[in-house]
Amino acid sequence: MTDKLLDLSGLTKAYPGVVANDDVSLRIAPGEVHALLGENGAGKSTLVKMIYGLVKPDAGQMQMRGENFAPTDPHAARQAGVGMVFQHFSLFDALSVAENIALGMENPPRMRELSQQIRDVSDTYGLPLAPDRIVGDLSAGERQRVEIIRCLLQDPKLLIMDEPTSVLTPQEVEILFKTLRKLSAEGTAILYISHKLEEIRSLCDSATILRLGKVVGHCTPRETSARDMAEMMVGSALKTPTRDSKEPGEVTLTLNKLSARSAHAFGMPLREISVEVRRGEVLGIGGVAGNGQDELLNALSGETLVGAGMITFDGRDIGLLGPTARRALGVLTAPEERLGHAAVPDMSLTENAMLTGAAREGLERGGMLDWGKARSFAEKIIKTFDVRTPGPGNAARSLSGGNLQKFVIGREVLQRPELLVVNQPTWGVDASAAAAIRQALLDLASGGTAVIVISQDLDELMEISDNFAALNEGRLSSTRPAQGLTVEEIGLMMGGAHGMEVAHV
Repeated sequence: MTDKLLDLSGLTKAYPGVVANDDVSLRIAPGEVHALLGENGAGKSTLVKMIYGLVKPDAGQMQMRGENFAPTDPHAARQAGVGMVFQHFSLFDALSVAENIALGMENPPRMRELSQQIRDVSDTYGLPLAPDRIVGDLSAGERQRVEIIRCLLQDPKLLIMDEPTSVLTPQEVEILFKTLRKLSAEGTAILYISHKLEEIRSLCDSATILRLGKVVGHCTPRETSARDMAEMMVGSALKTPTRDSKEPGEVTLTLNKLSARSAHAFGMPLREISVEVRRGEVLGIGGVAGNGQDELLNALSGETLVGAGMITFDGRDIGLLGPTARRALGVLTAPEERLGHAAVPDMSLTENAMLTGAAREGLERGGMLDWGKARSFAEKIIKTFDVRTPGPGNAARSLSGGNLQKFVIGREVLQRPELLVVNQPTWGVDASAAAAIRQALLDLASGGTAVIVISQDLDELMEISDNFAALNEGRLSSTRPAQGLTVEEIGLMMGGAHGMEVAHV
């Protein structure tokens, strides 16, 4: 019995203008939980895509259980015992759990037999899931269980997890970790990618750190502080976000019994949300994914129009104004879905800068677009927010998720908003970049901007919020001062526990 399950030696992969992986080597033993750490653009995604057969390496070799391993596609990787749970779920909302799982299997059994297999795996690994439930009705944590069970039914020897806790409550994280520890005890190796370093310290046996495509170090997470790991990733000291102590100003945004239908069949309608936000205030809004976060941002951005008197900005009713008119007033937003909503995948960064910055940055005049100014604006975003890309002419889809997130947030911050609403501002972003984004939001607030941060990252909300509220089933709780709230209290509020009161300001 070899002590190596997967052995990577000298893997190299280059794309035009960038070497994504440069002579990368690592080993994973059966039952080992191995963390893969690095900044956005460090090469993590490219490496796991080579293991999963989505990308072919230019040089180097892989071995699985002592034999050459060179999967030409994900099917070949799965046949060799590799399963992968992606950061973005690949599920059909209108189908049941069992139907979704069947679609991801090579040779699915009959539906009755498959349903029983799903129940058995659910019970064995502590992943409660009914096979006949419609996926569109599931929470984010339950959707992740669908993806995991689909992998487990194929008996993987290596399970790759990419940012698995980014949309989970603390309670759901505990369920996931119990499952992963049980798999590890049974001999399944886990390659775990996450920017949540305290989770890495709790779960992982070992870690490999990538920087600019190269392996720059290894560590034992339990014996290494989160700060030390972050500084190994970036190669420099990590800055902690700070903020000037300042009293908030006048009320700038008032929501008065805001109600709105969801644009999606499986979305969550907003139900009588009332709250006030002041200039210079950071309002943090937590909630389990799917409880109205997207719908709230769309109502504030103008993508969803609402009734008279529901949204007032600086004393003006803006409920019937569209996104362009609201942007002209200084109401800017950054949605959670960065590729497809916040940015057009096949458009260049210059074109994506133009999409939301035309009015406030003076990128058009008399109906004519000023592409020189647009390019300069894109270059400013790239430089200020350290976006790793060859240049502003590159398509949005060519960026790693974290680098595109930095571009999207930077694009809005640099337009000097009066009110900025962001959903998941640091989702999938490394520790250094997350600190920079949070600092930029705090700097806006210090300058008098009202900031609403919608996030499932409780540490983030605790760090930057003045006041906190939780979304549950489309309702918003009463706001509470963030200082003094515990993570456990917030997690329970997010889950709708303790008879969460609806705010009527």
